[in-house]
Amino acid sequence: MNVLTHMSDIMIPMVIFWIVGYGMVSGVKVYETFLKGAKEGLRIVVEILPTLVGLMMAVGILRTSGFFELLGKLIGPATQAVGLPTQLIPLLIVKMFSSSAATGLVLDIFKTCGPDSYAGMLTSILMSCTETIFYTMSVYFLAAKVTKTRYTLPGALLATLAGTVASIFLAGKM
Repeated sequence: MNVLTHMSDIMIPMVIFWIVGYGMVSGVKVYETFLKGAKEGLRIVVEILPTLVGLMMAVGILRTSGFFELLGKLIGPATQAVGLPTQLIPLLIVKMFSSSAATGLVLDIFKTCGPDSYAGMLTSILMSCTETIFYTMSVYFLAAKVTKTRYTLPGALLATLAGTVASIFLAGKM
Protein backbone atom coordinates (compact mmCIF):
# COMPACT_ATOMS: atom_id res chain seq x y z
CA MET A 1 0.00 0.00 0.00
CA ASN A 2 2.91 2.33 0.74
CA VAL A 3 4.21 1.87 -2.81
CA LEU A 4 0.85 2.99 -4.26
CA THR A 5 0.88 6.08 -2.07
CA HIS A 6 4.33 7.06 -3.31
CA MET A 7 3.38 6.31 -6.92
CA SER A 8 0.31 8.51 -6.67
CA ASP A 9 2.44 11.34 -5.29
CA ILE A 10 4.68 11.37 -8.35
CA MET A 11 2.09 10.73 -11.08
CA ILE A 12 1.05 14.35 -11.72
CA PRO A 13 4.62 15.71 -11.79
CA MET A 14 5.58 12.86 -14.13
CA VAL A 15 2.71 13.66 -16.50
CA ILE A 16 3.69 17.34 -16.50
CA PHE A 17 7.33 16.51 -17.22
CA TRP A 18 6.27 14.12 -20.00
CA ILE A 19 4.08 16.78 -21.65
CA VAL A 20 6.81 19.43 -21.44
CA GLY A 21 9.45 16.98 -22.67
CA TYR A 22 7.29 15.81 -25.57
CA GLY A 23 6.59 19.41 -26.52
CA MET A 24 10.29 20.26 -26.48
CA VAL A 25 11.22 17.20 -28.57
CA SER A 26 8.45 18.10 -31.03
CA GLY A 27 9.81 21.60 -31.43
CA VAL A 28 6.91 23.37 -29.71
CA LYS A 29 7.65 26.57 -27.81
CA VAL A 30 6.26 25.14 -24.57
CA TYR A 31 6.35 28.26 -22.38
CA GLU A 32 4.85 30.55 -25.04
CA THR A 33 2.11 27.99 -25.74
CA PHE A 34 1.39 27.74 -22.02
CA LEU A 35 1.08 31.53 -21.71
CA LYS A 36 -1.21 31.68 -24.74
CA GLY A 37 -3.46 29.01 -23.21
CA ALA A 38 -3.47 30.75 -19.82
CA LYS A 39 -4.53 34.04 -21.46
CA GLU A 40 -7.33 32.25 -23.33
CA GLY A 41 -8.45 30.60 -20.10
CA LEU A 42 -8.61 33.92 -18.27
CA ARG A 43 -10.61 35.44 -21.13
CA ILE A 44 -13.13 32.61 -20.89
CA VAL A 45 -13.41 33.05 -17.11
CA VAL A 46 -14.16 36.75 -17.56
CA GLU A 47 -16.83 35.91 -20.15
CA ILE A 48 -18.65 33.32 -18.04
CA LEU A 49 -18.30 35.04 -14.65
CA PRO A 50 -21.56 37.03 -14.87
CA THR A 51 -23.47 33.84 -15.65
CA LEU A 52 -21.91 32.04 -12.69
CA VAL A 53 -22.63 34.91 -10.32
CA GLY A 54 -26.25 35.04 -11.51
CA LEU A 55 -26.71 31.30 -10.97
CA MET A 56 -25.17 31.40 -7.49
CA MET A 57 -27.28 34.41 -6.50
CA ALA A 58 -30.50 32.78 -7.72
CA VAL A 59 -29.82 29.55 -5.84
CA GLY A 60 -28.93 31.47 -2.68
CA ILE A 61 -32.08 33.58 -2.85
CA LEU A 62 -34.35 30.58 -3.43
CA ARG A 63 -32.69 28.62 -0.65
CA THR A 64 -32.84 31.34 1.99
CA SER A 65 -36.37 32.42 1.04
CA GLY A 66 -37.78 29.01 1.95
CA PHE A 67 -39.05 28.32 -1.56
CA PHE A 68 -37.38 24.91 -1.73
CA GLU A 69 -38.87 23.83 1.59
CA LEU A 70 -42.33 24.96 0.46
CA LEU A 71 -41.95 23.03 -2.78
CA GLY A 72 -40.83 19.99 -0.81
CA LYS A 73 -43.96 20.15 1.35
CA LEU A 74 -46.19 20.52 -1.70
CA ILE A 75 -44.89 17.59 -3.72
CA GLY A 76 -43.47 15.60 -0.80
CA PRO A 77 -46.37 13.15 -0.44
CA ALA A 78 -46.05 12.09 -4.08
CA THR A 79 -42.29 11.70 -3.93
CA GLN A 80 -42.35 9.77 -0.66
CA ALA A 81 -44.65 7.22 -2.30
CA VAL A 82 -41.85 6.32 -4.72
CA GLY A 83 -39.11 6.34 -2.09
CA LEU A 84 -37.82 9.92 -2.32
CA PRO A 85 -37.93 11.61 1.11
CA THR A 86 -39.27 15.17 1.26
CA GLN A 87 -36.00 16.67 2.50
CA LEU A 88 -34.23 15.52 -0.67
CA ILE A 89 -36.43 17.52 -3.06
CA PRO A 90 -34.52 20.78 -2.44
CA LEU A 91 -31.29 18.84 -2.99
CA LEU A 92 -32.44 17.59 -6.39
CA ILE A 93 -33.46 21.08 -7.49
CA VAL A 94 -30.36 22.84 -6.19
CA LYS A 95 -28.05 20.18 -7.68
CA MET A 96 -29.33 21.09 -11.15
CA PHE A 97 -27.96 24.62 -10.62
CA SER A 98 -24.99 24.37 -8.27
CA SER A 99 -23.04 21.42 -6.97
CA SER A 100 -21.41 23.46 -4.19
CA ALA A 101 -24.78 24.72 -2.93
CA ALA A 102 -26.06 21.13 -3.08
CA THR A 103 -23.10 20.06 -0.95
CA GLY A 104 -24.33 22.44 1.76
CA LEU A 105 -27.73 20.73 1.63
CA VAL A 106 -26.03 17.33 1.80
CA LEU A 107 -24.34 18.34 5.03
CA ASP A 108 -27.68 19.51 6.42
CA ILE A 109 -29.28 16.15 5.54
CA PHE A 110 -26.37 14.29 7.13
CA LYS A 111 -26.77 16.34 10.34
CA THR A 112 -30.53 15.80 10.60
CA CYS A 113 -30.89 12.23 9.32
CA GLY A 114 -27.38 10.80 9.63
CA PRO A 115 -25.14 9.59 6.81
CA ASP A 116 -26.07 5.93 7.40
CA SER A 117 -29.82 6.52 7.21
CA TYR A 118 -31.83 5.85 4.06
CA ALA A 119 -31.98 9.60 3.34
CA GLY A 120 -28.23 9.92 3.88
CA MET A 121 -27.39 7.01 1.63
CA LEU A 122 -29.82 8.18 -1.05
CA THR A 123 -28.31 11.67 -0.82
CA SER A 124 -24.81 10.32 -1.44
CA ILE A 125 -25.95 8.27 -4.42
CA LEU A 126 -28.01 11.17 -5.85
CA MET A 127 -24.99 13.46 -5.77
CA SER A 128 -23.12 10.96 -7.92
CA CYS A 129 -25.96 10.08 -10.31
CA THR A 130 -27.08 13.61 -11.22
CA GLU A 131 -25.43 16.59 -12.91
CA THR A 132 -25.45 20.36 -12.53
CA ILE A 133 -27.50 20.84 -15.68
CA PHE A 134 -27.95 24.61 -15.86
CA TYR A 135 -24.44 25.42 -14.63
CA THR A 136 -22.88 23.06 -17.15
CA MET A 137 -25.03 24.28 -20.02
CA SER A 138 -24.41 27.94 -19.28
CA VAL A 139 -20.66 27.59 -18.80
CA TYR A 140 -19.84 25.28 -21.68
CA PHE A 141 -22.29 26.66 -24.21
CA LEU A 142 -21.25 30.23 -23.39
CA ALA A 143 -17.57 29.33 -23.67
CA ALA A 144 -18.16 27.58 -27.00
CA LYS A 145 -20.54 30.34 -28.16
CA VAL A 146 -23.37 27.85 -28.76
CA THR A 147 -26.73 29.59 -29.02
CA LYS A 148 -29.02 26.77 -30.13
CA THR A 149 -29.00 24.01 -27.53
CA ARG A 150 -31.58 21.83 -29.33
CA TYR A 151 -32.31 18.79 -27.20
CA THR A 152 -29.68 19.34 -24.52
CA LEU A 153 -32.02 20.51 -21.76
CA PRO A 154 -34.69 17.84 -22.28
CA GLY A 155 -31.99 15.19 -22.54
CA ALA A 156 -30.24 16.42 -19.39
CA LEU A 157 -33.53 16.52 -17.46
CA LEU A 158 -34.32 12.98 -18.62
CA ALA A 159 -30.84 11.86 -17.53
CA THR A 160 -31.41 13.45 -14.12
CA LEU A 161 -34.71 11.62 -13.81
CA ALA A 162 -33.00 8.36 -14.74
CA GLY A 163 -30.24 9.06 -12.21
CA THR A 164 -32.83 9.76 -9.53
CA VAL A 165 -34.70 6.53 -10.25
CA ALA A 166 -31.42 4.60 -10.29
CA SER A 167 -30.45 6.21 -6.96
CA ILE A 168 -33.71 5.16 -5.33
CA PHE A 169 -33.22 1.65 -6.70
CA LEU A 170 -29.59 1.47 -5.51
CA ALA A 171 -30.49 2.81 -2.06
CA GLY A 172 -32.92 -0.09 -1.72
CA LYS A 173 -36.46 1.35 -1.79
CA MET A 174 -37.55 -0.05 -5.18
